[in-house]
Amino acid sequence: MIAFLKGDFVNKTPANVIVNVQGVGYDVNISLNTYSAISELQNGLLYTHLHITENAQTLYGFADMNEKQLFLQLISVSGVGASTARMMLSGMKPDEIIKAIVQSNTPQLEKIKGIGRKTAERLIVELKDKLAKLHDANIVESLPASSRIESDALDALMALGIGRTMAENVIKKTLKSTPDIDGLENLIKLSLKNL
Repeated sequence: MIAFLKGDFVNKTPANVIVNVQGVGYDVNISLNTYSAISELQNGLLYTHLHITENAQTLYGFADMNEKQLFLQLISVSGVGASTARMMLSGMKPDEIIKAIVQSNTPQLEKIKGIGRKTAERLIVELKDKLAKLHDANIVESLPASSRIESDALDALMALGIGRTMAENVIKKTLKSTPDIDGLENLIKLSLKNL
């Protein structure tokens, strides 16, 4: 399988790009999201997925690994083909799609060309739990550093077998008693002492 292509972007359109990799030109289908990311670039790296059907072998390219992972999740749903998944990624940003599925927002998904009510509901039923983890990760990335440290500490305590509610409470208690804690490691250590 071709995991990625790194080379010169010879010809770019909103739907596809030809990538010259050491003299070999790969015709890669892309989403509008990926096009926006690479439109100003002359060369770079695209993560790829080779989609093989009875009639064709189509290469899909993605500006980042998160978009590729979402594409693979989408095409795992019955009734959602590769072209529909690419249409979804062109109609909405990956984090917007994840948010719509996690929040069971059927009307939002139905606004995408090619997605009817049944397909939107199927996407929600099959992907909601899987994408909730990605959604939480995306939220964590966009949080300020202090909130990110709290979130990482919570994950660490839960990994040690402490229940979510108890872990959340002990972190709050620790931060209240010692507001000037520096670093994740110290927050985890002090939280464990406060249990």
